[in-house]
This record gives sequence, structure tokens and C-alpha cells, in this order.
Amino acid sequence: MLSDYFKAKTLLDKYHIKSIESKYVTKAEEAVKFAGGDAIVLKVISEKQLHKSKAGLVKLNLQGANEIKPAYKELEAKAKKITPYKIIAQKMARKGIEAILGGREDPQFGKLILMGLGGIYVEAFKDFALRTCPITKYDALEMLDQLRSKDVITYNGKSTAMITTLLLNVSKLLKENPSIKELDLNPVILREDGYEVVDIRVLE
Repeated sequence: MLSDYFKAKTLLDKYHIKSIESKYVTKAEEAVKFAGGDAIVLKVISEKQLHKSKAGLVKLNLQGANEIKPAYKELEAKAKKITPYKIIAQKMARKGIEAILGGREDPQFGKLILMGLGGIYVEAFKDFALRTCPITKYDALEMLDQLRSKDVITYNGKSTAMITTLLLNVSKLLKENPSIKELDLNPVILREDGYEVVDIRVLE
């Protein structure tokens, strides 16, 4: 069963894993108020359509009522074909490197943790590292060393310590929550000075 987005977000908060500011909205005016002048993203959340972008259920970089209201109405019209659904508004993340981070339950090895280059590059480059949980700091550093994109993801090592802590926190979350069958954080926007999880999917 797919966990509610905000239940999943609360779980990430518990393990000090930072995610983007978000809010469920039920009308266009709520989305405009949430934006407060900032650029936002609108997404349709539904168990019937997990690939939101491919289905046209995501609207990026919306600013002001003139952009937000028509985008909301368009998403609402599409979403009515895949009920039940919810529409979520998120602050637009600052630019950075897109990574994927997550894990799953393996029948033979137990909980596995994965990290790699994310976003549109997941399928194209298949650049990722995989370990069994729980991992140590040494394991986390080894995972980063394994990536062909290591220098890109770590900003030539400047964000290595931050990403190592993030990997350890995700490993702890996976190990301490046996009900989780899959965890998918993609994309995670990595910057030299911080990061934000943009999309969360938890399967229990």
C-alpha cells in the first residue's frame, strides 16, 4: 500500500531528512495563498498513476494567480479520471544536482539502500550504488566512491560529509521500519550547501 505523502514526510522529518515545503490543496485559491509570491509546483498524487510527469500530472515553476489558477484547473480535470486523488503544492526547489536515494526489501538480503544520479538520468546512465542495511560511515563513503558521478554529486567532495549523514539517516529509517517494502526519494536536489527531497514514495 502506498503511504500518504504527509505521513511519509513526517517519517522523513523524524530521521532528520529534509524535504521540500508542501501542502495539500483543494482549490486554486489555496495554492495561490501557499505560494505567497514564490514559484511553486503542483502535482497530482494518486495510486492509480505513479509516474506523474509522464502522465502530465505535474506543473512546474508556477508564479502568481495568472499561472497557478489555470494550471490547477487543468490538473484537476485530468485527475478526475484517476480518482481518488489529491493535489499537492510544493515550493519550487532551488537548482542543484538531482540524485535518487531509497531502498527496498529483498527476500534474500533484507533491507537494501540505493543511491545514484537521479531525475531523468536514472535510466540513461544507471549510475548507482547498492548496500545492505544498516550501513556504516565507511559503507556510505564507499557507495559515493563507487559512483561514476561522484565528483558531480559531491561537488568535488565539498558536500561529501552532508551526503554521508543523509545516507546514514536513510539507512536507519529503513532498518527501524520493517513495514516499509520500498522507499523512493527521487529527485533529491543536492547543493554544495544543503539538499531537499522533492518527491517521496513509500510502499508498505
